[in-house]
Amino acid sequence: MASENHRGHKFVELSEVYKTKKEVIEKDKVELENLISPTYEDIALDLENQLANLDGGYEKLTTTMSKQGEQWHREIDIVINKMKTEISDMKVKHRDILQKHLNEIKQIQSLIKQTVITLGELQKSTEVSPTVEYCSKISEFNKLTPKVRVSLPTFIPNPTNSENLYTLFGKIIPLSTATEKNRLSLNQVNTSVRELLDVPKLVATIKTGRRCLRNITCHNEDNIWTSGETNEIKCFNSKGSLLQTVYTKSGKFPDDITVYSDSNLIVSDGNIKTVYKVNNGKTEELIRLQGWTPFNLCVTSTGDLLVTMYSDDETQSKIVRYSGSTEKQTIQFDDEGKPLYSGNSKIKYITENRNNDICVADFMASAVVVVNQDGKLRWRYTGHPSVTKNEPFILRGITTDSQSRILTADSDNHCIHILDQDGQFLRYIDNCDMATPYGLCVDNTDNLFVCEYFKGNVKEIKYLK
Repeated sequence: MASENHRGHKFVELSEVYKTKKEVIEKDKVELENLISPTYEDIALDLENQLANLDGGYEKLTTTMSKQGEQWHREIDIVINKMKTEISDMKVKHRDILQKHLNEIKQIQSLIKQTVITLGELQKSTEVSPTVEYCSKISEFNKLTPKVRVSLPTFIPNPTNSENLYTLFGKIIPLSTATEKNRLSLNQVNTSVRELLDVPKLVATIKTGRRCLRNITCHNEDNIWTSGETNEIKCFNSKGSLLQTVYTKSGKFPDDITVYSDSNLIVSDGNIKTVYKVNNGKTEELIRLQGWTPFNLCVTSTGDLLVTMYSDDETQSKIVRYSGSTEKQTIQFDDEGKPLYSGNSKIKYITENRNNDICVADFMASAVVVVNQDGKLRWRYTGHPSVTKNEPFILRGITTDSQSRILTADSDNHCIHILDQDGQFLRYIDNCDMATPYGLCVDNTDNLFVCEYFKGNVKEIKYLK
């Protein structure tokens, strides 16, 4: 009798395992077919498009270089030929990189298709043993191959000069291969559309206890970092409680602050030409510059750090992308070799939009300058005609929200301009008793935080439905 009970109990356990495994098989098949496989298809299509556009991009690069060469004397032909050889070698390397990654993706796609077939057979099968022995490989497929983007080299011409021809003629920025980590949850379409409120609402006012409040950064309303024109960097919660105070290495006020996704504070300290991380009161130097001074900061969605900087003679400005302490990209000129940003030591707050555009509030140019992730100019915004905004368009902070809208502070008109991702003006935020807005940030739930420069307050504003 006991033996029969044991066999019955074992049969029930086996039946439950069988049922559970069937459910896993069904779930894995759906996830592979509807989510993972389409994601790999998108990666493959992107690589194929890069390959398809490769010749045209390099032809444009060669043409630009040749036009510059026409302005020079006959003796520079040897310089042009040398650079064309470099480009030809880069093109071969570019193609090899893209083809290698495309082949890897197609191999994975083939494996996914075979796995889907196998799962389909298991679905239909009534055999117990293969089903019970099935081991899900979904976690392996979820470890997506990084999405590879290899940018074209960039030719930057120099003014005509008969000496040092090779150096003065220009330079080719070599191939750069950027990998974008693919997380399925991030790649899914954002179907949550949030419209603008008819009248923005003041949620809270944090009194920081200091004047000349410039910078603010946060991920959520529990940790709001602020800095002004002192050596103190203070962290508050939305209730106004002071949580932490850190001090700059230079002993002078910081140029800008931001936070990594791990909540570590990043400080731009132009007084000592460094950018450093602060963790548990200890500093770790990330970047030390020579000939340039770091200014404003932004952490991108991939964890890179964008730094605006100006030359020691204060005639040039540029953006440099860093991965850790490694320089990955420089953004300084447009396709015609003209500067994208005003050359001076004035503020240029920077942020990355959800479409990977890089948005800069250029104070001296009185313009929002937006380039794509490859550094190509998309558009400029120089203000919106208004009968009530009579002061000059003086730009300060800039930030973006979950809807890819861009918000920038117009300090002398005491308002915030809201733009769409293509630079079209949408509306002002000009209520909430806001005075001289300066630094801005939007947290992960679209709460807007605004520094009031002279009052030293931070205002939390709700502007989305």
